[in-house]
Amino acid sequence: MTLLALNKPYGTICQFSPHDTRASLADWVRVPGVYPAGRLDSDSEGLLLLTDDGALQARIAEPRHKLVKRYWAQVEGTPRDADLKALARGVDLGDYVTRPCRAAFVAPPDTLWPRNPPIRHRAAIPTAWIELSITEGKNRQVRRMTAAVGFPTLRLVRVGVGALDVFSLGLEPGDTRELPARAPWDGLA
Repeated sequence: MTLLALNKPYGTICQFSPHDTRASLADWVRVPGVYPAGRLDSDSEGLLLLTDDGALQARIAEPRHKLVKRYWAQVEGTPRDADLKALARGVDLGDYVTRPCRAAFVAPPDTLWPRNPPIRHRAAIPTAWIELSITEGKNRQVRRMTAAVGFPTLRLVRVGVGALDVFSLGLEPGDTRELPARAPWDGLA
């Protein structure tokens, strides 16, 4: 079994097939036969796990296993505590209601790498950083959640999956690291 951690750069599509205008996973991952366990859209960046083990892939990606994924979202505007409570309760997105999650403010992260290209800065509109810990992972879920409570996401970084953390793994954008097949973190392997 192979388990690989990738710090997926902004703008990279979550597939191995080449794309005319975007980087793909093949530009960063040199280990053959692995596939993403879950996805990050091209506008999102951060920790992505890849494996050649179908059961492990399901354990990581499927919401029924309730594996926590942690995201840092830079949002437009300044949410209040009530906005975070609304996110934590679950948000009606029209086609489904999100599961309850953990939502908290985080200080502007100084450990975070610069995004290329940087987000558009508008001096008259403040931004804030929040951390969302979810167990789902539906298409563009975090972006849809923050927008639903009035704070569109400007930058989205997955910083953790289970007990794994992109910073403790020492991964810069585009870096990969093979993880032990029998890891002590959270029973994934």
